[in-house]
Amino acid sequence: MPMEKTFSPAEAEARIAAEWEAAGAFAAGANQSRDDTFCIMIPPPNVTGSLHMGHAFNNTLQDILVRWHRMRGFDTLWQPGQDHAGIATQMVVERELARTGQPSRRDLGREAFLEKVWEWKEQSGDTIIGQLKRLGASCDWSRNAFTMDAHFQQAVIKVFVDLYNKGLIYRGKRLVNWDPHFETAISDLEVENTEVQGHMWHFKYRLAGGETYEYIERDGDGNVTLREVRDYISIATTRPETMLGDGAVAVNPCDERYAPIVGKLVHLPLCDRLIPIITDDYPDPDFGSGAVKITGAHDFNDYAVAMRNHIPLYPLMDTKGRMRDDGLPYAEAVEIARAIAANPALADTTDLSAVNLVPEKYRGMDRFEARKAVIADIYAQGLGVMVEGPDGEIVPYIESKPIMQPFGDRSKVVIEPMLTDQWFVDTAQIVQPAIDAVREGRTKILPEQHEKVYFHWLENIEPWCISRQLWWGHQIPVWYDDEGNHYCAASEAEAQAMAPGKHLTRDPDVLDTWFSSGLWPIGTLGWPEPTPELQKYFPTDVLITGFDIIFFWVARMMMMQLAVVDQVPFHTVYVHALVRDEKGKKMSKSLGNVLDPLELIDEFGADAVRFTLTAMAAMGRDLKLSTARIAGYRNFGTKLWNATRFAEMNGVFEGAAQPGIPAPAHTVNRWIIGETARVREAVDEALENYRFNDAANALYAFVWGKVCDWYVEFAKPLFDGDHAAETRATMRWVLDQCYILLHPIMPFITEDLWGLTGTRARMLVHADWPGYGAELIDPEAMREMTWVIGLIEEIRSARAQMGVPVAAKLAMIVAEADEPALAALARNEALIFRLARIETVAAGPAPKGAVTLALPGATIALPLAGVIDVAAEQARLEKALGKLEKDLGGLRGRLNNPKFVASAPDDIVAENREALALGEEEAAKLRTALARLAEMG
Repeated sequence: MPMEKTFSPAEAEARIAAEWEAAGAFAAGANQSRDDTFCIMIPPPNVTGSLHMGHAFNNTLQDILVRWHRMRGFDTLWQPGQDHAGIATQMVVERELARTGQPSRRDLGREAFLEKVWEWKEQSGDTIIGQLKRLGASCDWSRNAFTMDAHFQQAVIKVFVDLYNKGLIYRGKRLVNWDPHFETAISDLEVENTEVQGHMWHFKYRLAGGETYEYIERDGDGNVTLREVRDYISIATTRPETMLGDGAVAVNPCDERYAPIVGKLVHLPLCDRLIPIITDDYPDPDFGSGAVKITGAHDFNDYAVAMRNHIPLYPLMDTKGRMRDDGLPYAEAVEIARAIAANPALADTTDLSAVNLVPEKYRGMDRFEARKAVIADIYAQGLGVMVEGPDGEIVPYIESKPIMQPFGDRSKVVIEPMLTDQWFVDTAQIVQPAIDAVREGRTKILPEQHEKVYFHWLENIEPWCISRQLWWGHQIPVWYDDEGNHYCAASEAEAQAMAPGKHLTRDPDVLDTWFSSGLWPIGTLGWPEPTPELQKYFPTDVLITGFDIIFFWVARMMMMQLAVVDQVPFHTVYVHALVRDEKGKKMSKSLGNVLDPLELIDEFGADAVRFTLTAMAAMGRDLKLSTARIAGYRNFGTKLWNATRFAEMNGVFEGAAQPGIPAPAHTVNRWIIGETARVREAVDEALENYRFNDAANALYAFVWGKVCDWYVEFAKPLFDGDHAAETRATMRWVLDQCYILLHPIMPFITEDLWGLTGTRARMLVHADWPGYGAELIDPEAMREMTWVIGLIEEIRSARAQMGVPVAAKLAMIVAEADEPALAALARNEALIFRLARIETVAAGPAPKGAVTLALPGATIALPLAGVIDVAAEQARLEKALGKLEKDLGGLRGRLNNPKFVASAPDDIVAENREALALGEEEAAKLRTALARLAEMG
């Protein structure tokens, strides 16, 4: 049955995917013919997730490497799986309960709620697997893993217990990112820092005992600009509600304005206590008043200052972000705070969590309502700094300015730094092996610039908060007795054996998702059991991931695997960039510029989407994705399909294929075999070095340019002559190589063409990757056909520039030529005549009114007198050049204007630069054409 006129992705992709699955084509070890292994761990998408462009890009690159190694006979495993995504999944299920009118999480209780989560996971949680299959991802789906699988849970618990017993996990009170909506600590990755319009209020903290000092401000030259006696120090804050928990006011030790009052005490507004003025390097003398209030329990910078200076930490808020309404009555709390101020050592023996320093008036208020009340009360007491307004009136000193505000990426509420009891990994104790592994080259990070991010984070590492106040996740394996003692064990029975006869209660918290995903490489391969998969595939080979999780996931996998099994988890980390829109903007729903890969697959097919992403995957450079590019690469697939149909119509696939590589006699056939060898070497070199775009672009230039454009045309006259059989055999072999070499990038169309063009022993997914190379290159054939192609392209270019009618056939005069050029002309005259639309050829000098073309070893002339109107053509080109130069002048003026470059959006500046480059290129072509016309005159 003849081939269909076009390839139908909608029909073919589902059919081919089913064939691969039925054949077990992706199973670990499938198509193995050598002892070498190759293993990639999929970065596990959230179980709540659906395929977005980042997933499509990431998994396309992984799939290319996996298919390439599988076809080369490696024992290959691409390990798939999903992450349980604690906070994201809990949120989705809670919303679903609310939407369907079911009891809330708290009404259900922990056990019943977790049953609901598992139900949801079974029904909806595997959505992304089907979507990855649509992309063509050749994972071993029979081994699909999940971070909450029973075996994986056991591995996670074992690691926690082992690290605890080694003293590497501990419970402590530290400042964490707290999400008041979900009432849990969250990681930095789950915090979105967003610029919002905020305010900075300036308040007076009066010196104790009515003391005063001379406040002096100077300009850059040391001249006094302000001198006055003050009985207060001015502080500026964007969060007035937190001042209720201040432990000190800090100034820079170099700030001479406050030198007279360092060490003195100030009255904390609205509170019945005194706090000291201290020095620390953190305050910036040039920012605000240069004096900073220190609220160590509610600000990360303040926390660091408090730790350095032994300032007590007083938590002000509850888990919902309300001002605390628990602990001691205010009067008792103040007495304790005063005692600690007088004797700071008392802070070490006092439970500060019980010391609630929120005055009774504000207790129970939402933090933002408390802010309003605190501001009003401060101004009512005359403690607001006042300044002269624009009309001479005295007004409160309130700066309106943009501030960076942290929001929960899931809850979208403002994150509160909170001092809470959490479980931590003492990362400082396990970080060095992970640093050394990259420093010594045992693990390579590409592009190398990302190593700086890796080292910066690890060399400045903080303790890792691994506990989350959620229900969905790996519950922490620690039990408490009634006295508060804790027992860490792999099971309740083991914990009970450690505390015989005591009543035990399990810690309700779960582990940070990154703790379990940090064990992904070994956990999915069966650790702690010495499974055959673990012995065979670990350490794995390559990790492909986005730059945004280098320190959240990559670094933690390195630390965890080295701490647990003393091996690096992979030898290479390839870090890819972002997929942006065609103007270079980050895709976001609010901008309406999100491209959905599934919609693109529906419209253009998976192969076109994959090839586009691959062709644009320049190392370290963001992709600017447009549907026009995808449509263009769909046309590339169509070009190969049409070339195959042409071959079919010319009997290329009739009968059995000849074994081995053809050894043709004709120059054209020897040339295309050599070009095939060159592209095979180029593709292998590119993939070995993770230059995915180079591999795609080499294949594009070869398949479209060399095979479809030139070889198909060159072969047409050869089908009817002495070289017909060898041309059919050569074309069949060359097209097979196109399918094989393109398969890792465009698996569907190539698999379909493979099946349509002969009886095959194996599917293309398991075809042998070729190993031929330079030995197939015939230098003489390469030189000759390169010369012929160059001549045809020069003639076509001259025809287009000179405005020669498409149908016009021209005479060609060989003004001079060496022996190789004459031989090439003689052997390929028929091709040149047909493809360059030449009618006659003769030797002799170039006549007047001819365009001359310079080629290696020859000068060719095209007489155009009488074919074109030189004067009219010259006028047309001069008019076009004049208009273009005017446009280019405007672009240059814009780009040479520093104000435009500084103020215009980046994408607009980039568009103008691109337009200028393209315009200058076009102007150069017009000038060349005018020069040729001038020569003719």
